[in-house]
Amino acid sequence: MRRWVDRLQAWLRIILDPARLAASPEMRFLGRTLWLATVVGVACGLIGVAFVAATDLVERLLIERVAGVALLRAAGERPAITATSAGFPFALALIPGLGALLAGLLLRLAPEAQGGGVDAALRAYHHEAAHVRRRVAFIKLAASALTLGSGGSGGREGPTMQIGAAIGAGLARVFTLDERERRLLFIAGIAAGIAAVFRTPLGAALFAVEVLYKEGFESDALIPAVLSSVAGYTVTVLFFGEHTLFYLPRTLHFVPQHLPLYVVLGVVCAAAGRAFISALHRVRALVASSGIPVWAAPALGGLAMGVMASCAAFAAARTFDFGVTGLGLVGSGYGMLQAVFSHAAWMPAGFAGFAFFVSLAILKIACTACTVGSGGSAGDFAPALVVGGLSGAALALGVDAVFPGLDVDPAAFALVGMAAMFGGAAHVPLAALVLVCEMAGSYALLVPTMLAIGVTSILFRHRSLYEAQRSSPHRARTMAPGAETSGSFAVPPSKP
Repeated sequence: MRRWVDRLQAWLRIILDPARLAASPEMRFLGRTLWLATVVGVACGLIGVAFVAATDLVERLLIERVAGVALLRAAGERPAITATSAGFPFALALIPGLGALLAGLLLRLAPEAQGGGVDAALRAYHHEAAHVRRRVAFIKLAASALTLGSGGSGGREGPTMQIGAAIGAGLARVFTLDERERRLLFIAGIAAGIAAVFRTPLGAALFAVEVLYKEGFESDALIPAVLSSVAGYTVTVLFFGEHTLFYLPRTLHFVPQHLPLYVVLGVVCAAAGRAFISALHRVRALVASSGIPVWAAPALGGLAMGVMASCAAFAAARTFDFGVTGLGLVGSGYGMLQAVFSHAAWMPAGFAGFAFFVSLAILKIACTACTVGSGGSAGDFAPALVVGGLSGAALALGVDAVFPGLDVDPAAFALVGMAAMFGGAAHVPLAALVLVCEMAGSYALLVPTMLAIGVTSILFRHRSLYEAQRSSPHRARTMAPGAETSGSFAVPPSKP
């Protein structure tokens, strides 16, 4: 016992003695990195709040006021205003193209900010030593607010990931830090950016260290990512309050007899994920071969997306006798998932519901491909979650129509489908598991979610949503002659 007390006293002397702390390079590195990671988190939280506010402002002006459309929203998002007869609903077909055009012109100042943001951040990390120009954060914020606020089919998470990475890299530049510390702050910025808009501090930290590679993660960056994520989440809570993104009006239960159906759901989500990725690649290839100016391509993609979304929205409004809502095709689409979780009265059941959600998933893939694949500044993170959720709801309604005695809950399958689709397609199984549970504020479906993610991950082993992902930390790491390793990063040999 005495020996352990002596060891504890020795550690306390090291921690509390400034002279010994200053003499230890590793302790100086650790203290400085953790402090700066917290600063990055606060900065990303403030930028995230500004980004959400700017997007909501543009959306309120263009979609809700001009077009007179009250969009479906998740419980944790800003409530929509009531649709007004003074609006011009046909404008819903044109507004996404207009917003994307303005964003495309703005992106000429920072071409690397085009697209979803995740691949750009991964390329910067792997190929550019985590260097990001200062202007990227501000250009990405403005362009994404215009694209998403005007109804583009995408999410805020990809843009905030690139914005957060730019903030982390920028702070490292201000303090003239070496490559190892710059990479840590880069990852910390990713975590804080995701936490600020998702309100999932643990899932965001895990995502930041896991998304870099198809297999494995950057273990050294986990603690800085956790600190920055907590800081970013705290800032968001101070402005918007503490609540989850989705609200579950009733507890979802794990039914062991449904486990075979969750295996099928994993296969369905893998198929939907492959269709999602193929659609993105096809639109990108079409834009690249067309000769259309880079700044104009997002406008054409936005126009195509607007026409599809508005036609579907008007057709559904007449068929199901409710207002024009965008059906989750406009914007992130979280509102449609919230309707599934809340068992909205207008939601069709049986084979009609199966056909409805399958059609909606296909349209969401097409709308996202037009928005993001054409170079629009919107994330593919949220649409992937939405497509997975819609696929889960469709499977549940189809099974319930054929086998009504199984009592399959569409809300449960939608929640598990979200995690399975994104976790497998993006090679972030652990992060997706925690993210979706945090978004819903419930871990009740932990076991079926783990099973479905496992199935989808196996089927996605050789393909990824993000082309810039490396295979693994061990294969990706290149070391200079004589260099030593510390954790996940190559550290130059000390000078004599």
